[in-house]
Amino acid sequence: MGERDEFLAHVTAIGRRHGAPPEQVTEVAGGVANRGFVLGDALFLRVARPGFEDDLRKEAGVVPFARSAGVLTPAIVEYDASRALIDAPYVVMERVHGTEPTEVPVGLAEHLARLHEAERTDLAGVPEDDSRDPWRTVDHLAEHGYLDLGTAKWLSDWFTRLADRFDRNEPKVLIHGDVAAHNLLAGPDGELRALIDWGDAAWAPRAMDFAKLPLEHVAAILPDYIRQTRTAHTGRRTPQEDEIAAAALWFHLHWGLGKLAANPWPGQRHWTAPPASRILALLRFFTTNPPAPWSTLT
Repeated sequence: MGERDEFLAHVTAIGRRHGAPPEQVTEVAGGVANRGFVLGDALFLRVARPGFEDDLRKEAGVVPFARSAGVLTPAIVEYDASRALIDAPYVVMERVHGTEPTEVPVGLAEHLARLHEAERTDLAGVPEDDSRDPWRTVDHLAEHGYLDLGTAKWLSDWFTRLADRFDRNEPKVLIHGDVAAHNLLAGPDGELRALIDWGDAAWAPRAMDFAKLPLEHVAAILPDYIRQTRTAHTGRRTPQEDEIAAAALWFHLHWGLGKLAANPWPGQRHWTAPPASRILALLRFFTTNPPAPWSTLT
């Protein structure tokens, strides 16, 4: 038996353990951190790829916490890191039926607000964000010839103006870390059914959770996010729309610049994969005459 056949035999054994016969076990294409398998109609199996074992362990702790905060995400049925059945940690989860949305799902703002307003607690493996200095990124790009000095100064000044628009020392919240279309499941009515894949969860500024959505989607859901945050009654100061917009733009601009020197990564479906995508998306967004507060942030 070859290595692949042996692996699939172990997968079908996990399926049988959960009532799914071999003919109902099907691999789902994609997945950088995990290999995914449908186990019949009700369950889904994710097996950690080498190097991503800690991410799956993190998810095993974060998912119950997120669900307790009312966030729509599939329940964990079993997490096993013993390597007794298969030579990798795996998790069996509830299967949520939905499709990857083309537009921002209805209800996403509400569930992000629930997550961000959850009271902080100890969650194993969840890191504290240590965002790098964007001015240093700009200097690096200029020193290595990716930017001319005039453009570098303009960008540095832009970051300085944005830094005055929000509190860079606000308390960290639990973020999903990869709120993007491929981690969202929506129903035919456009309603959010699940936020999946918590391997990038972190304690970080809330605006960072808006950094992987196109800015036009962020602008569309941010007013509702602010309304939902106001209803959480956590005792924390409710952030203002212009503050989160400035911080979200900060991350989009910083991460976009950080990607400019990267090598192309063909075949990826995420819109931020090509090196210039974020910067060009910013250009596209600001040529559409966005409403306030976005129109005041340049």
